[in-house]
Amino acid sequence: MLEKEQILLIVYFIVIILFFVIFGIVFFVAFQRRKNKLIFDKLKAEQRYEDEIFKSKIEIQEQTLKNVSWELHDNIGQLLSTAVMHINIMGTSLEDKASESLQDVRKLVGDSLQEIRNLSKTLNHEVIQNIGLEQSIKVELKRFEKLNFLTPTLTVKGEEVYVDPKDEIILYRIIQEFFSNTIKHAEASKLDVILDYQSKSLNITIQDNGVGYDMKSVQANSGLLNMESRASLVNAKLDCVSSVNKGVRLTLSYPLK
Repeated sequence: MLEKEQILLIVYFIVIILFFVIFGIVFFVAFQRRKNKLIFDKLKAEQRYEDEIFKSKIEIQEQTLKNVSWELHDNIGQLLSTAVMHINIMGTSLEDKASESLQDVRKLVGDSLQEIRNLSKTLNHEVIQNIGLEQSIKVELKRFEKLNFLTPTLTVKGEEVYVDPKDEIILYRIIQEFFSNTIKHAEASKLDVILDYQSKSLNITIQDNGVGYDMKSVQANSGLLNMESRASLVNAKLDCVSSVNKGVRLTLSYPLK
């Protein structure tokens, strides 16, 4: 009888121990899940905060560019238009030889006026939204060609599809950043742009034939980081590949909605 009671007592203690062990495991698992959820929620909140900050910076930049565009178009453009008008008036009262020289000056001022108008279009996001991504790229490439910076080409594959105007602005600013880096640093003579409209994505490839750079030495390049940050806002995949003396190639894949 005593042995039976001892066995029951042992079983009772084993059950109690198992209960506490199982309770501890369940509590630990629940605690870990709760902890992981809090960490995940915190990371998501931080990411949302960073995205909002970056979006606010972009909105401020776009408004600043818009203001600069207005200044160029309305103020400087108006001054150059007035200069052209005065040159035309002066030309009527000069001899033929002097008038020809004055016409050269008129052409130079007129070209400058047109260049400022084209530049103002690329800075104003409302203009870009109105004319679309493809046409905006054409305007920029045509400007490079007229200024003899390099020889640009634009190839469009597939059938153009609708892209959210807000996303178009971000995609264009990424492209414009690449263009700016090419003009400033690449010493390139050619710039090739391909817009490839697929069923589920718009794939953009830009290649220059400039001096390139060592990928390892520019991991924290601010221009590249800006492009990557902008791409993440529209869920686009961005890849930039380069090597010394072999140019730079940017590929941007934007998912169509």
